[in-house]
Amino acid sequence: MRIAVIADIHGNSQALDAVLVDLDEQSIDATVSLGDNVGYGPEPERVVRTLIARNIISVCGNHELALTHDGYFRLLNPTCRHSLALTKELLSAASREWLAELPPVLVRDTIRFLHGCPPASPTEYLFEPSPPRLRRIFASYPEPLCFAGHTHLLNHFALSPAGDLSTTPLAIGCTSLNAGCRHLLVCGSVGQPRDDQDNRAKYGIWDDERSCLEVRAVAYDVETTVRLLHLKGFPEINARRLH
Repeated sequence: MRIAVIADIHGNSQALDAVLVDLDEQSIDATVSLGDNVGYGPEPERVVRTLIARNIISVCGNHELALTHDGYFRLLNPTCRHSLALTKELLSAASREWLAELPPVLVRDTIRFLHGCPPASPTEYLFEPSPPRLRRIFASYPEPLCFAGHTHLLNHFALSPAGDLSTTPLAIGCTSLNAGCRHLLVCGSVGQPRDDQDNRAKYGIWDDERSCLEVRAVAYDVETTVRLLHLKGFPEINARRLH
């Protein structure tokens, strides 16, 4: 079984299209989106319609949550609120309904998929978790493998059978995972990467037969996305983050 894991598309249809072209060449059995399909980017409607057309299942991200929960929306910073207000105007009623119905977590074949932090949070970040916090996180869910997004980074957290913890950055390319350990993986962002590699769109492919995670980096037409951000009045920082 080969599962593609995409996350944090953030309305960047140019990046999503490039990733899907690359993905179609990889003999994938299924694709899962870890949420934040919209927000920050200029083409949220096109992104949602693409996910629906491709039958890509998704969990709820914090940006999807903010579209339907005013209390959470008010907690976000001004850039997020401005971006989401524009996003809401650019989405059709059918797309807003699809986003509102996304579940907070999916479990498929002993793999947990969510946006933020296990067991099911779409809003909590996994920024440099302390060892005690990481132990609590691993204790909060039973699956041996979990994929999360939200940070836009590339990270691999592991717990050995002996109880030893490890935290390492994920590299582009293949990483073999010890089958005896439990793994929590963050495979980067499609639409707004913030890792220390480059500005290419990132996504992961899990191959259970090889116990291997491949992180792939795909170049896309950044300047078209930047032009559309300016044209539609999104905050300037959204464009700067793409370079």
